[in-house]
Amino acid sequence: MNMRNILIALVSVWTFASCANGYLIEGTSSVSRLDGKMLFVMVPNGEELHRVDSAEVVHGFFQMQGELDSAVMASLYMDDQSIMPLVVEEGNIKIQIDNARITVSGTPLNDRLYDFIARKNQLDDKAYEVERLESRLIMDGVPLDDVEAEVKRERDKLTIELDELLKGFIQENYENVLGPGIFIMLCSGFPYPIVTPLIEEIVNNSPDSFKNHQMVKLYMEAARENMERLNAGR
Repeated sequence: MNMRNILIALVSVWTFASCANGYLIEGTSSVSRLDGKMLFVMVPNGEELHRVDSAEVVHGFFQMQGELDSAVMASLYMDDQSIMPLVVEEGNIKIQIDNARITVSGTPLNDRLYDFIARKNQLDDKAYEVERLESRLIMDGVPLDDVEAEVKRERDKLTIELDELLKGFIQENYENVLGPGIFIMLCSGFPYPIVTPLIEEIVNNSPDSFKNHQMVKLYMEAARENMERLNAGR
């Protein structure tokens, strides 16, 4: 089973609260091309994406309001393009879209999610700087072996920082929708389900509620089957 099929098959069973919760999404956009466009909040539902809500951007503003039985990890879409992740949860959710960045705030899980995204973006910026460092060192006439050694040190350092960020965030959110949500986002970066040391550590140290979460369980079953096939073929 490939990664795409896994993700399509995942049913959104994101448990956070047991009763209906009212949400209000208020968004602003300074991106002119969004004016007049319809935005949709979508969540996985079987083999389809389920539309939770929608709104038109009018003069840089849009608003959605409704109720859900529980908080859900969702994505904001324009047409068939995913723009950003968010948590639809009880409260007043603020979305700000401009050419430099997109942020969601105003509710506990969204504040936590976008703090994580900001820290990850900082590491992504550092990774870009490492690639520029390689070019600068070569242009400065540094021996190629020394360049490769320095760049490798920096890349390895960033890999460790990113792994620690991902692991720490998922562990801190084992019991809410963010833990499984970020875990699946991490896993979706692979061409097909596999078990890496980082994934193994995250799952092995998790509570039963996380291990038995439908999305996590489905991914791990497929990943372990793939690993058995790979090991058998060696």
